[in-house]
Amino acid sequence: MKDTAREKEVLLLVGTMKGAFFYRSDAARRNWNVEGPHFRGESVYSLFHDTRQGRNRTFAAPTSPHWGGTLRTSEDFGKTWSEPDQHSVRFPEDSGLALAQIWQVAPGPTSDPDLLYCGVEPAALFESRDAGNSWSPVDGLLKHEHRPKWMPGAGGLCLHTIITDPQGSERMLIAISAAGVYRTDDGGRTWRARNVGVRAEFLPDKHPEFGQCVHKVVQHPARPERLFLQNHWGLYRSDDWGENWVDVANGVPSDFGFAMAMHPHDQDTVYIVPLESDMFRCTPEAKLRVYRTTDAGAKWEPLTSGLPQEEAYETVLRDCLATDSLDSAGVYFGTRSGKLFGSSDSGDSWTEIADGLPPIVCVKTALIDS
Repeated sequence: MKDTAREKEVLLLVGTMKGAFFYRSDAARRNWNVEGPHFRGESVYSLFHDTRQGRNRTFAAPTSPHWGGTLRTSEDFGKTWSEPDQHSVRFPEDSGLALAQIWQVAPGPTSDPDLLYCGVEPAALFESRDAGNSWSPVDGLLKHEHRPKWMPGAGGLCLHTIITDPQGSERMLIAISAAGVYRTDDGGRTWRARNVGVRAEFLPDKHPEFGQCVHKVVQHPARPERLFLQNHWGLYRSDDWGENWVDVANGVPSDFGFAMAMHPHDQDTVYIVPLESDMFRCTPEAKLRVYRTTDAGAKWEPLTSGLPQEEAYETVLRDCLATDSLDSAGVYFGTRSGKLFGSSDSGDSWTEIADGLPPIVCVKTALIDS
């Protein structure tokens, strides 16, 4: 559902290696007010603002040298935060595992507004059925038979993507680097790898059952069975909830990259930011280009208006590309060099919102009451 511009402001949540910054603007999205940094000196790889059931609860997952990875909440847009020593997300003692970092906080389906999920490193899924006040591990994944064979990617063995079924079924899909995609159809009791067609270029067997280094998966709620996937190498689409994947890297300068985002109103429109290669993780030809498909991957077009096209050796990480759901959709991304860009016309033109931030590792959006 599109949100009425007159009633909403955009909240842009930006996580960096040295804290989190909150940007706010009206629907025009020309001028931004900034607050922060919150969690000064701590890396913040996951942010989420929950407005369901009339809440205004912000979740942040800072990692500090003292406290390690924690989940903090604020009810007043960051003016105050819950204490860092509560450690509500933690592994059972008999698991032999210890939380390194929280990579993702995601809402459950709209039919259950108190349900939340949390993806962590080492790879595991946690759930909360009380709006984030308490958390427990999803045992079916925690005790999966493949777990002893999962190998970490360069960023660690992280569960970074959570896709729920907007129709409210017990189906869910997660992505782990570097284990690939897994899906449950019974609310998390059992999980099966869903990687048919996805390459693992770095393995002797290029098409194993699991072991792919999936970087991101996105979905549009109007067609939940269709998924788009950015792999370590490769761009893919599935039209059957991940049972099979087909290559859709048609006309992009590289099929390596991390970031991927879905247009909020169009199930055929997806955004990516390609990088040259796994050995040179910068934008190809030193041009900062967002690529967009409007036909489900049949072809891709570069979006460059307002973006630097010379000596732009930028890197955009997996959770650093996001959209808002205003009538004229906003698209936002942040770079490892600390630049934050935004578009208020679905990517047709761009402006620089901020420069000189610490390395950006997370960009999320929410619409809040004016």
